This record gives sequence, structure tokens and C-alpha cells, in this order.
Amino acid sequence: MDPQTSLLQSRTRRHFLQQSAAGIGSMAFASLLAGDGYAGDPSTTRASDPLASRPPHFAPKAKRVIYLHMTGSPPNLDLFDFKDELVKRSDQDCPDQFLAGREFAFTSGTPKLMGSPRKWQRVGQAGMWMSDAIPHFHGIADEMCVVHSMYTDQFNHAPAELLVYTGSPRSGRPSMGSWITYGLGSENENLPGFVVLISSGVQPNGGKNSFGSGFLPSVYQGVQCRSKGDPVLYSSDPPGMSRAMRRETLDALADLNQMQAEQMGHPETLTRISQYELAFRMQTSVPEVMDISAESQKTLDEYGATPGASSLANNCLLARRLVESGVRFVQLFDWGWDFHGTQAATGLTDGLTNKCATMDKPVAALIRDLKQRGLLEDTLVVWGGEFGRTPFREGRTAKSKILGRDHYPDVFTMWMAGGGIKGGFEYGQSDELGFGVAENPVHVHDLQATILHQLGFDHERLTYRFQGRDFRLTDVHGHVVKALLA
Repeated sequence: MDPQTSLLQSRTRRHFLQQSAAGIGSMAFASLLAGDGYAGDPSTTRASDPLASRPPHFAPKAKRVIYLHMTGSPPNLDLFDFKDELVKRSDQDCPDQFLAGREFAFTSGTPKLMGSPRKWQRVGQAGMWMSDAIPHFHGIADEMCVVHSMYTDQFNHAPAELLVYTGSPRSGRPSMGSWITYGLGSENENLPGFVVLISSGVQPNGGKNSFGSGFLPSVYQGVQCRSKGDPVLYSSDPPGMSRAMRRETLDALADLNQMQAEQMGHPETLTRISQYELAFRMQTSVPEVMDISAESQKTLDEYGATPGASSLANNCLLARRLVESGVRFVQLFDWGWDFHGTQAATGLTDGLTNKCATMDKPVAALIRDLKQRGLLEDTLVVWGGEFGRTPFREGRTAKSKILGRDHYPDVFTMWMAGGGIKGGFEYGQSDELGFGVAENPVHVHDLQATILHQLGFDHERLTYRFQGRDFRLTDVHGHVVKALLA
């Protein structure tokens, strides 16, 4: 039930009588029980404390999520999906059957097939193929569940990214982290339920819509934190304002907002009260959890993290600290994975080597660290981009010495670890040239449904009524991929 409906219900004659003198004692008792987790209407709790911890539909395998998004989409054919036949047919014209009626972002005419220039080997007990671009991943292969048969409906960055995170290629829908925080609340009343960390200095392709709350109350949107400077912008007290004065100011604002909430019944007003209170508590709790200098030098070295710097390595370490402190959903965006090959930095040889060097070490360290601390078992880690890359050369680089690939939605690779997902497991296949799914297709809506399932949700029941209909993350699609579950 949404907060506005809950508030209107409280104005019925029955509720008025309950809230009069005869009902004050029962209200106080119910409040005490609800605070201890024994009683309380979830809709009422959501209105008064929208980030209060709430139970899912059924017993979950995962309690929290760390989602690592490689913005731009890494070249799966040069990292995880080895195609010997494609290597053999490099520089041949792409067969017409794969081009007819197709549209590509930057390629036209008849492009040349391109096998991976990387060196490959089988790793882990399952013998997964991985390239030399991700050497540190070789050591965590037995924790990874690699899905080679992902596909999407979009071939441009922003719509594809929005589809992954909001279930729609258009802006305005709530993001995955917002849905999960809406459904589960937060495990730490002094920290946001949904935290966003951005590296490489660029916002995600979908902008803040990729971690926004859409039509959900704004208290569920992602809070962007920084590893350099103030962790959260504008959270510090302004010059000349003491902590006590800030407290008095917030109390006055809360009284005014409560009056407006009683008059207008708008849920966003109650959300604003909760946001102000959370921000006040965050002033002391966030700087503490964001201070990685408290970590041992051994841990810093394993991640490749540097206190005070801004990097994916720092953000991976912060992700572990945040979930350890009770944050429900941590979203990491790392820009720079759009390997078109139009310049050396986006080429599949040195460019990919250099970019992966900033990523695979800290991500591998994160998996090992979570496991060592007993957190991986109930923390779901997801890694991937918004789509795949073509098995042929990007059109603009046809005569260049630098190799690159165009956008491609029909098949790509993602992986998950922990949170009740099978480790050391590969699922699905692309065809021998990497043009399409050959076995066990997994749409991005299926991925969303599976993530929600591991958190204890029936994705068809986690809904929010807006403009006369019930919306959900998976729109009207999605199936749980049970073969991935441990």
C-alpha cells in the first residue's frame, strides 16, 4: 500500500476512534512492539519510517547487492567468450545473413569478421575460458556464475542502461536499487539503503535516472557518495551553524512538514522529513564508513586502493565497508568500457589491457574479501554492461591498426557471485561466431527477476501503483532463471 492511501485510511471513523483517548495506550504499545519487530502494519511503518527494515515475500538467499556496472559495455568476445571459429575466419566478410535488416550504431556496408587478439586459457575447476586481459579473475573463477546468453532490446547506451536498471528504455521509472530499498528498507538507520559510487569521473550513460527513484518516493533514490572530499555533497553544517542549531532547525522544519502532511496527505512530505533526519544522522556515520584509511595496509594493497583518491579500487573497498555496515544496495558505475577502437585507449590490445588493470584486481579482491568475512554467502555481486560488442570490426576503424567493436544487443556475457548463486558455473552459449544466443537465452528482465528472487521477492508482486496501474521493475516480463540458483 502506498503512503498516501495509508494516510487516508487513518482518517476513517474507526481509526479516529482508535486514536482518541481510549486508544492512546494501545497505540503506544503497538509502537513499542513495532520498534522491536513484533507488530505493525507495513504500510503504516512505511509512511512513518520509509527506510525501516521490512521482510520480503519469502526467505531470501541474499540480503544485499553489490552491482558493478562497466559503463559502455566491455567486449565479451575478448574477455569471457572465446570463439575459435571466429579467430579462424578473421578478416573475412561478415556473412549477409547476420547483416540483413540490421542496424548498427557506427557500422554500415559489409564489415570484416574479427577474432579476439587476446591470449586465452581455461581456468578454475570448471575450465572456463578467460582471456589474458583479466588475470585476477582467473583466481576467482570458482566463485563466478558466468552467463554467456544475455540479450537486450536496445543498442544505444542510455536506453540500454535504463532498461537494465529501470525495466524501461525511457526515463521516469524507478531504478533497481530503489525498488529493492522500497521493498526491504535499510539495515542501518544511520545510512542510506541505496548508495552509488562513480569512478572514472563520468556519470552513467542513463544519468541519474540509472539510480533515481522515478515515481517512488524520493527517499528511495540512490545517494551518490564520493571517495574524495566530503562523502556526500552539502551534508556538512554550513559555516556558523552548530550541531545544536542544525538540530533545532530540523525540528522546526519537521513540525511544519508534519502540518502540511496532515493537511495535504502527500507522501513526499513525509519522505522529506525522513530525508532530513537521515541526512542529520549521516553527518557522523557516513564519514566513518567512507574512511578507508582505517583499513590495514595489506587490505589496501590487495584492492590497489589509496586513501583520499578517487578510483574503482577505492569504490570496491568502500562497497565492502558499506554492505558490512548494513547498506542494502551498492551500485558502482565505472566509465570507459566503450571499446570502439577509434583511439588507442579504446582498442582491444593495449587499451583493454590498461582498462582491465584498473578493474579486475579490485573486483577479484572484493570477492575474496567478502568470502573471507563470511559476507559473500548472503551478498549478491553482479558484474556487467548494458549490451555486448559485435563479432566484426567497428566500421570507422576498418583501415586502422587499432581494433575495436561496435554496440551489439543480441548476445553478451555477465556474471554473478555469492547470494545463493552457483559458483564455478557457466550458463548459456552464443553461436560459433558470437552473433546470437545458441542456448538458454536470458533477457535483462530475466536477470532482474532472478536478482529479486534471491532477495526474497516474487517480482510480479513487488509493485507500486502509479497513474492507475501497478508498476514493477520487470514491467510485464521476466522469469527467474532457476538453473543459476545454488
